[in-house]
Amino acid sequence: MKKLFFLLAISFSLSLSAQTIYRTQLFHPNIKTLQFNVQGEPMGLPVIVLNGSSVLQLSFDEMSHEAHSYSYKVLHCNADWTLSNLNSNEFITGFTKGNITDYVQSLNTTFLYTHYKLNLPNDDMNFKLSGNYVVEIYEDNQTDKPIARACFSIVEPRVNISANLRGNTDTEVNGRLQQLDVEVNLNGYPVRDAATEMKMIVRQNNRFDNQVSDLKPTYFSGSKLSYINNKMLIFDGGYEYHRFDISSVYAAGVGVAGVKFQQGFYHATLYDDKIQTSKLYMEEMDVNGKFVVNMQRANDNDTEADYMYVHVNLPVKQPFFDGQVYLGGAFNYNLLDDASRLKYDVDVAAYSQTLLLKQGGYNYQYWFVPKGTTRASSERIDGNHWETKNQYTVYVYHRAWGERYDRLVGIKNME
Repeated sequence: MKKLFFLLAISFSLSLSAQTIYRTQLFHPNIKTLQFNVQGEPMGLPVIVLNGSSVLQLSFDEMSHEAHSYSYKVLHCNADWTLSNLNSNEFITGFTKGNITDYVQSLNTTFLYTHYKLNLPNDDMNFKLSGNYVVEIYEDNQTDKPIARACFSIVEPRVNISANLRGNTDTEVNGRLQQLDVEVNLNGYPVRDAATEMKMIVRQNNRFDNQVSDLKPTYFSGSKLSYINNKMLIFDGGYEYHRFDISSVYAAGVGVAGVKFQQGFYHATLYDDKIQTSKLYMEEMDVNGKFVVNMQRANDNDTEADYMYVHVNLPVKQPFFDGQVYLGGAFNYNLLDDASRLKYDVDVAAYSQTLLLKQGGYNYQYWFVPKGTTRASSERIDGNHWETKNQYTVYVYHRAWGERYDRLVGIKNME
């Protein structure tokens, strides 16, 4: 009996560890420029209010003018972005599946592509519950081989969230770090045991590698949860994002050293970046890693903006042997993977990468990930400064006793 119990415990543990944690990402090389935002807010987060009037718009390009049959499916997730145990009829009115029928071919572009769009909710489906969701895109209804995933959230605002950012932390004063203090006012929203029922997740610039979860209130008094002087809410300040503008193929924009037309395609070479040795902070304008598709004098950016090869270069005398260097930003969904990892070129003594990007304006950072870790830092290359302007997003979830899903009861954006 003890042996059977032991085997069952191992099986349950393995099943938990094998649970997929969903992230916005692409799985097919021909799919590019996945965007997912509230309609009319191209640089906002994919978050709408339950039973509100806003609509989410998902779009992507398939790099050809060939006919493809794409479909989608909507899934409900827990606060940690693993699948919830809900049946589809519990969180969706209508159909969880559908076909993507809104598409237009590119016009007068060197790279041929077809632009696809999908709105959520739509005439075929709507949402019943708040929480985290993911929409998976398939070709020819091959549901075991998604070509893309896009994560979004639906909030039912039940609590008020206030947040304050400061450079004064437990470890230093006005140095490299930022301390976030958060208070959640329940406003009469019923919570029996805040320590077990409430979950709070905090992200900096919509990054997942350094997001903070498993937070417990510093204290809970009546209708207020306070997360003050919490060491888990100390973040690297980082530095402002690098930026470049490739909205024109005729002239070099901000951050671009030159644009050339070679072998049938456009190439934009960025100015060489450098490791920041100065300890001084210089304020620069950025949009905290976001990007926007834009082509000068275009009538329709979605189908007239071309794709360009963008060459990024970071001169370094020798490679870092204690970790890897990545490019971070919304253009690669803030993922730390092979596609975002920079390669060291011995011939030119530099970390370099060539990106295929749609015309527009982009932000990026250099992230260093030490061996044996999964959390990136800009300290090694761009430096850390408490004055840096970052975006912090606070997500507050609630799962009352007996409930089977995490309600998203509040979101706070702070820039």
